[in-house]
Amino acid sequence: MTEFYSDAHRTFQDAFDTRKLADALEQRVMRQALAKMDKRCIEASDMFFLSTVDHNGWPTVSYKGGFPGFVKILDDQTLAFPCYDGNGMFYSMGNVTDNAKVGLLFIDFVNPRRLRLHGTATVTADDPLIDDYQEACLIVRVAIENIFTNCARYIHSYERLAQSKYVPRAEAETPPPDWKRVDVFQDALPTKDQDIADRSGGVISETEYRKDFWRGLE
Repeated sequence: MTEFYSDAHRTFQDAFDTRKLADALEQRVMRQALAKMDKRCIEASDMFFLSTVDHNGWPTVSYKGGFPGFVKILDDQTLAFPCYDGNGMFYSMGNVTDNAKVGLLFIDFVNPRRLRLHGTATVTADDPLIDDYQEACLIVRVAIENIFTNCARYIHSYERLAQSKYVPRAEAETPPPDWKRVDVFQDALPTKDQDIADRSGGVISETEYRKDFWRGLE
C-alpha cells in the first residue's frame, strides 16, 4: 500500500468501518497512467475545475472552460491546457509557480460521471503548444501522479445549452466581457484594453453591472 491515506483519513475510515473498502478502492481504482476511458472523458470535456494552493497555504478552486479537446493529452501521464485572458489576477498561474501540486476535477453533467487527477504542473508563455490555442496567454502542463474515478450518484444531470461566446475561436472576434466596461476599473485596465468601453457601447456603472450580474436573485 502507498501513503495515500493519512492518520486522519484512517480515523474516519475506522469510525465508519470503511478502512477495507478504502484500501480496496486504492488498489483497484487508483492508477498512474490514463486509461482509454479516461482519455475519452477528458477529450470530450469543455470544462474542468483546477485546484491550487496559494503562498499563504489557502486552497482555491478555479473553473477552466474551452471547447472540447482544449485539454490536450500529450501522453499517458501528461496533460496540457491553456490559460486564456481572465481578470488579470493570474491567481491560479501564480499558485502553480509557487506550488506545483495541483488537482483537476472533470465532471460530465450530461452523462453523470467524474474523474479526478493529481499532478505536478508547470506554466510557461513560450510553450510550443501556445500556437494551437487562439489568444492563449500561457500553457500549463501537468505531469500526472495519480488518477481515480468517483461515484457519480450525487451529480445532477444537466443539458448543455450553448458554448460560451467568450471562448476564443479563429473564425470570430472574441467579444470583451462587460466587467471591463465598469467605471471603477477603467484606469486600471491594461493598455490593450483601454478602448474596450468605447468599442462596446460605453462605460457602465458598477451598480448597473452588479445588478445585472445578480439578476434573478433579488
